[in-house]
Amino acid sequence: MKIAIYNIEGKDTGKKADLNEAVFGIEPNDHAIYLDIKQFMANNRQGTHKAKERGEIRASTRKIKRQKGTGTARAGAISNPLFRGGGRVFGPRPRTYNSKLNKKVKQLARKSALSYKAKEKSIIVLEDFTLEAPKTSEFVKINNNLKVNDKKSLFVLNHPDKSIYLSSRNLKGTKVVSASELTTYDIVNASTLVLSKSSIEVLDQILGN
Repeated sequence: MKIAIYNIEGKDTGKKADLNEAVFGIEPNDHAIYLDIKQFMANNRQGTHKAKERGEIRASTRKIKRQKGTGTARAGAISNPLFRGGGRVFGPRPRTYNSKLNKKVKQLARKSALSYKAKEKSIIVLEDFTLEAPKTSEFVKINNNLKVNDKKSLFVLNHPDKSIYLSSRNLKGTKVVSASELTTYDIVNASTLVLSKSSIEVLDQILGN
């Protein structure tokens, strides 16, 4: 699959990038995408929720009424869950939501998401570039030149670049990741995928086998 390569001015360089059919041209597997995104979002949950139960409520332990003869249910203390301000029955406790997923399923999910983007023609291949110093205005120009300033864009680099990352982190709807850190969630969440030319080679090495 051939695709044009653009420079940071948004102009076609006349060169073509070859997208591996084994990575960008497979029959997408929706269930694999679902499983990978579900695991990603579950693993990002803090799991710090907590509600006080009956034994943790700070209140008097005096028996608030006699056992019998009131015509209502017996109650031993004001911390009874039936009363306002009492403990909660089976309330949430701190826990981990982490789960595991087969490595091949995760690879299939990423290839499926990339194939969807290729079919939708939502991939832009960009010449490798760098910024001399972190400057948001420079990165805004690149977004404008590529006409992705009003879209959710994901820039994928072959390796982490601090200047590019710092230049982009204040921009809403723009994210920069390295190819080795690319997740299915990032791909699906972006409307346009901007791949640096050398990042395609890294993706081939990771997902092409």
